[in-house]
Formats: sequence, C-alpha cells, structure tokens
Amino acid sequence: MTRPPHNTEEHAMTDDKVTVIGLGSMGTAIAEAFIRAGRPTTVWNRTPHKAARLAAEGAIHAETIEDAVAASPLIITCLTTYEDTRQALQPVAAALSGRTLVTLNSGPPAGARETAAWAAAHAARHLDGAVKNVPAAVGAPDTLIYYSGDKAVFDACEPTLTVLGGDTVHLGDEIDLAALYEMAVGALLLPALVGFFQGAAALRARGLQAGSMVRFTGKWLDMIKSLLPVYASEIDSGDYSDAASSVNLFLAGAAHDEDLARETNVDVTWLVPLNDLLRRAAEAGHGDHSISALTELLGKPTPPSG
Repeated sequence: MTRPPHNTEEHAMTDDKVTVIGLGSMGTAIAEAFIRAGRPTTVWNRTPHKAARLAAEGAIHAETIEDAVAASPLIITCLTTYEDTRQALQPVAAALSGRTLVTLNSGPPAGARETAAWAAAHAARHLDGAVKNVPAAVGAPDTLIYYSGDKAVFDACEPTLTVLGGDTVHLGDEIDLAALYEMAVGALLLPALVGFFQGAAALRARGLQAGSMVRFTGKWLDMIKSLLPVYASEIDSGDYSDAASSVNLFLAGAAHDEDLARETNVDVTWLVPLNDLLRRAAEAGHGDHSISALTELLGKPTPPSG
C-alpha cells in the first residue's frame, strides 16, 4: 500500500488547528476539550443548530463540510459508524489529501480496514480510535482513549490527541486494532448492566430502592476487576486446572435464577443462553475447570444444526 504523502508546508502537523465533524454528545465533548485547551477548533454537523453552543464557546462553525475539512490539517470524525463517516466525507474526499483523519466511531474491525483503504485512496493519513469512557470524562487525566494505525502518524498527532484523555494509548500499526479492542472490551458492558438492572428489578419487587445496592455493586465490580489478570493468565496459558471458581460451581448457581424469577416475578430469560453455555462447557469436560474455560467454547462456536 502506498503511504499518503507526509507533512507539507500547507498541512504541517505543527499547525494545532483541529476540525471536529459530528456533534452528538461525544463529538460535542471532544470539541469542548479542544476549545478549553486553547486549540483553534472548527466544528461541523449535518444539523447546524448543534454547533451553536460550541460557537458561543469559541469554536469556528463551518457552514459546509468543505469549509470544515479545509480549515485544519487534523480532521476528527465522531459519527455513528464507519459507513456514516465515509458517506459524510465522500463529497470532499479529494480535500483530505495530505491531511490526517482520525475516526472515533463504532463498528467492527473490517469497517476500520475498509475506511483505512478509502482514506489511503484519497492520500489521507488515518488513525482509528475509541473513547473508553462517557462524554463527560473527555479531557480528564485518567480517561482512556486508544488508537491504532501508523505509529509515525500517531506520534505527530499525540500532543493534540492527549487533550482528549490523559491515558492515551497507541495499540499498534494495524489500523483495525482499536476497533478490535473496542468490541473485545465493550462486550462486558451490556451483560454487566443487565445484571444490575435485574438486581434493581428484584429489589423493587420488595419495595427497595435501586440506589441501596450501588455501593455493594461497586465492591462486587472491584472484586471482578481483581480476578481479570488471573483469568487472562489462565486463558493465555490454556491451563484451567486451578479452579477457584469452577464451571460446575456457576452451573449449580444457575438453578437459583428460576427461584428468583418465581419469588420476585423478575424476567431472567436473558440468562438462558449464558446458562446453556455453562452446560455445554461441563459436557465438553470443563466442569471442574476454572470458569475462564468458557473462552474455549466461545472461541469455537457450535456449528448451526442442519
């Protein structure tokens, strides 16, 4: 693959101007972080009214996406998907030549690779990234944001990108790594939240407040966090024999889900496939192994019947 041309005098990365395209809650937070840091910030959104507050705070509101791209050597997009990003930029693709495009959107690794190829075809440098926190945390010293793509491009952009989060990480030259880690780490979110919501529903059935479990849930999450290095080591070694918490132990606990449902009238059917995974693991000989052995089944999904 031919690398896009590096810094020209016109688009030198010493220029601290930045353009933010896409002003949802995260895009707005990103633009505000740059404004607070004193970076000349141009913003654009398909619906212009979303830029009004940022303009009042000091941003330059570009009336057209052409003006937005022309304004800065560094273009940060915060749209929903990779496809949305390419569609928004396609009319001004030629103007991306020599500039750096940083995509902060959701999507699979394949989407990152496709977008990288599209950017390279238009002679643009490209980094992909993921903000691992809520919009309100953008700009904080401990906010994690990781990026992937050409390390030389990342190094040139790093002083600007660290404005968005103090824990700024370059994962590697492979452009799809940020998307891969985003989905790998993000897989934890919905099951954890639904577990909290199930607990809240059970408490509410007894006339108790969901807030009463927050401190205890936080402690529980801390305990889970402490176990992650242990489980990661077991998975990386493939040795699941030291089972502090075995598959069979979790399988025995699964029987209590229906008891809870009957007593509180809480819907626990979302747990059915998880309990099925436990049963399949036990049947595959992992019953006395660490619960981390479920990774072996997830890495080798059961082929569809028929």
